[in-house]
Amino acid sequence: MQKVTPGIMKSAHSEVFAIASRDLGKAQAAAKKLGIPRAYGSYEELFADPDIDAIYNPLPNHLHVPMTVAAAKAGKHVLCEKPIALNARDSEALRECPPDRIVLEAFMVRFHPQWLRAREIIRSGELGEVRAINAVFGYSNLDPNNVRNQPDIGGGGIMDIGCYPITAGRFLFEGEPSRVVSLVERDPNFKTDRLASVLADFGNGRQLNFVVSTQIAGHQKVQVLGSKAKLEITIPFNPAPDERTAITIDTGAPFDGSLARREILPACDQYTEQAEAFALAVLGEKPLPWGIEDAIASMKVLDAIFASEKTNAWANV
Repeated sequence: MQKVTPGIMKSAHSEVFAIASRDLGKAQAAAKKLGIPRAYGSYEELFADPDIDAIYNPLPNHLHVPMTVAAAKAGKHVLCEKPIALNARDSEALRECPPDRIVLEAFMVRFHPQWLRAREIIRSGELGEVRAINAVFGYSNLDPNNVRNQPDIGGGGIMDIGCYPITAGRFLFEGEPSRVVSLVERDPNFKTDRLASVLADFGNGRQLNFVVSTQIAGHQKVQVLGSKAKLEITIPFNPAPDERTAITIDTGAPFDGSLARREILPACDQYTEQAEAFALAVLGEKPLPWGIEDAIASMKVLDAIFASEKTNAWANV
């Protein structure tokens, strides 16, 4: 609510018109704080409002699919937080959504100019043949009441932030991995994964490897390694909306990076960019390249990571 809703409110083609909670008092307080006209004490009331065209679903992971399907069947388009489900089988229920309703998994990074520019550079051939993508994403969260530390409702680092490096691989390689292998360490009390290393095979000699953790010092990076040069997105996943971002391209000569080319991109709120693209799709002005099937494909990768954890071996996606 602190980042996404204000971002949506800045979108030229979006209006945040109502908010719902199972606790009417909480909904009313949030509505007052954000300046939202209507507040409801149940999600069903929100879905029934004829003035609402689309729903943003930021609920805990186990409620993503049921609430998204319910909203879509009520005639609403849905922007749903990631990961879109608890597993691939769970996500396949999204196919019950009416085909004329847009359902988008909210990977806001795909709308940020720095990601679009990185893919443009890769496509240009400046990096040569892209061989590998390396990523790290971590933070520290030891709160037992936080949903990210509750395994039964989809908590853990792989679900919460591992989906971002997966998206980076799929977005920048413009393909799907065929198999993965993972090394996972779990918190003895929470039982959630708190540290995971993953290697994904994208075929044709292309590899994605990443580390994610919910109990390390905050850090993030994405590096794209090619036969001619490497590219790095300085703050790939949650850049500040009011600060410029940077991409560096380095041939490795010299090794210290002192002659690397640095591209500076203007400040951008990626949540606003996402909301605008979603709104334009709802209005029928510009279709989105991703939908339900893309979200299911992402969940299949997550499933394979957990399958590899159990078998200590490669798992097919």
